[in-house]
Amino acid sequence: MSAYVQSVLANLQKTYPWEKEFLQSVEGVLKSAALLVEQNPKYAKAKILERLVEPERTISFRVTWVDDKGEVQVNRGYRVQFNNALGPYKGGLRFHPTVTLSILKFLGFEQIFKNALTGLPLGGAKGGSDFDPHGRSDGEVMRFCQAFMTELYRHIGANIDVPAGDIGVGGREVGFLYGQYKKLTALFEGVLTGKGHTWGGSLIRPEATGYGLIYMAQEVLAAQGEDLAGKTVTVSGFGNVAWGTIKKAASLGAKCVTISGRDGFVYDPDGITGEKVDYLLEMRSSGRDHVADYADKYHVKFFPGKRPWGIKCDVALPCATQNEIEEEDAKNLVKNGCRYVIEGSNLSSSLEAIKIYQDNKIFYVPGKASNAGGVACSGLEMAQDSVRLYWEADDVEQRLHKIMRTIHQTMVDTAASFKRPYDYLLGANIAGLKKVADAMLDQGIV
Repeated sequence: MSAYVQSVLANLQKTYPWEKEFLQSVEGVLKSAALLVEQNPKYAKAKILERLVEPERTISFRVTWVDDKGEVQVNRGYRVQFNNALGPYKGGLRFHPTVTLSILKFLGFEQIFKNALTGLPLGGAKGGSDFDPHGRSDGEVMRFCQAFMTELYRHIGANIDVPAGDIGVGGREVGFLYGQYKKLTALFEGVLTGKGHTWGGSLIRPEATGYGLIYMAQEVLAAQGEDLAGKTVTVSGFGNVAWGTIKKAASLGAKCVTISGRDGFVYDPDGITGEKVDYLLEMRSSGRDHVADYADKYHVKFFPGKRPWGIKCDVALPCATQNEIEEEDAKNLVKNGCRYVIEGSNLSSSLEAIKIYQDNKIFYVPGKASNAGGVACSGLEMAQDSVRLYWEADDVEQRLHKIMRTIHQTMVDTAASFKRPYDYLLGANIAGLKKVADAMLDQGIV
């Protein structure tokens, strides 16, 4: 690591020692950045890295609302607008009790480069609240969303900042948020993505992250002369990302054998296909956050409190949350013959896990590249909103497929230019960083 990169990282660690997830994300990117910076001293002169690791704006606010019992509830809300060198801020809103500023800063930082890789004119941001929608009535969720948007609306807009959904924020929440934004501003514009199909949303948006993940997996395997058909795949999560992943993988002949939730994971050796895929959607839409029901319904094994990475597989597709594959999990994947780890969640793998992949020649694709299908489809939704058009599902999917194919080729070409063939982590980090850094240089010291 260059002295410049080391100094930036050391200063950040000194300034934000408690923001562990954010520091992990920055360290992962900056390790790759060292090679780029060594070739381009202009980045150090313009303090590009120092500027990149500090959000352009961090907004925090109190969210006060009333529950069904008439009791006042207080939550914390945030929006981290990290970088808009390439376009309006873009990134999801997460409603989950684990939300902290560190989580949102790491997600926003990753989003900068993810959005850059799509080729679409999008900046990076993230936001959310420690509100937990699980177990809440529609009325409670509506009142919370309205209170949240009453604070947020002044900071967003179709050409300023365009939030989307994330964990805990689905179609219901986006609808309530949009309704309040419209009431407060009297504007009907593409300020949120993930909207309903009848009022500005895009077809296949719920499936897009999972579909994009499988398109990426196809490209990665094809580059090694392999096919996804016939491969055994382990998947974590059971929300929209996992559902879209399993649905598309099954249609291409792969056998997905696991899903997971807060309660543990399910192992279905026959593969999750047909009505089982539909049942995943039913489980998710019911608000359940556990997967034991699936095991009961289809008479398969349930492993309480466990992760699925001990199951033998060819391909692992983590689709749940950050750091869901740690060092021991990575060792289990190696032991069981896994050759590909392609992330569907953000920062799925710890730094220690990534080193194990690299030491054992597992092909690893970071989430900033492989789960970019969701934001890519959001960008397509923004395009449709801007020109008042509505594309058919096939049109959207073809554009999505092309974007994922281009991201793969960009990573391959970038890694090769640094004499590190098929180092997808290096390729993703450097390609995304260079695009944003060059735009920042062009726009001056602002």
